[in-house]
Amino acid sequence: MSKKPLLRAERLEVRYDGRRWELLRRLREEAVEVMEALEGFGVFSVTHGSIARGDVSEESDIDIFIPEVVSSFIVETALERSGIPISKRVLVQATPTYSIKAYIEIDERRSVSFPLSKLRRKEREFYRFGGEATLEMLRRGARSPGVDKRLMLIEPTSEGHIESSIVGREGEAAKILGVSLETVLDRVRALMRRDEVGRTGLFIERELLPDETFESALKELAERKPAVRRRLRTV
Repeated sequence: MSKKPLLRAERLEVRYDGRRWELLRRLREEAVEVMEALEGFGVFSVTHGSIARGDVSEESDIDIFIPEVVSSFIVETALERSGIPISKRVLVQATPTYSIKAYIEIDERRSVSFPLSKLRRKEREFYRFGGEATLEMLRRGARSPGVDKRLMLIEPTSEGHIESSIVGREGEAAKILGVSLETVLDRVRALMRRDEVGRTGLFIERELLPDETFESALKELAERKPAVRRRLRTV
């Protein structure tokens, strides 16, 4: 069940028990395996969401994101050389104005994604909004603040975290997260709207055939879809 935005005003301190700390450690180890494989081929990546913030649960995914346009051949080779399986490859675009991304599913929990066209600032800040951590941060056990799907700001502490709603505090949240106010307001609108009308589908979601590359699939889509061509021409 998806989490709904909360509007409570108070700051709530959440203390983690040993089981939650162990789950966080285990999930981060799985993320490090993938990120080290990419690092070995000179590819910088981050993990984002609850893995970065620390407020993990048994349902937490391990999402690895490469923030720059990179050759899909390098990414896939890095994973394969490290013995990390690729179960599915999907070309995705959330809306006609968003960057087209490559999505590589490793297993039910882990995935790697990267843009196939340059990200706009707001798109890049989406990951910082939710909290992101570099490989170096994972290695030293550092966590980052971020906002979950309830629009609760998660601020890590030595005992767990403090959470508070960002609704009505968007400017303060932007400063804490190091993102623009525009990005925070956009995410608040999007998550509030999702709560009202439900989650909408992706504009493009196309699984690749075994002999296709992401670049060839993108070229084929651009030839058929004017909206894709327009997005590739703009930043």
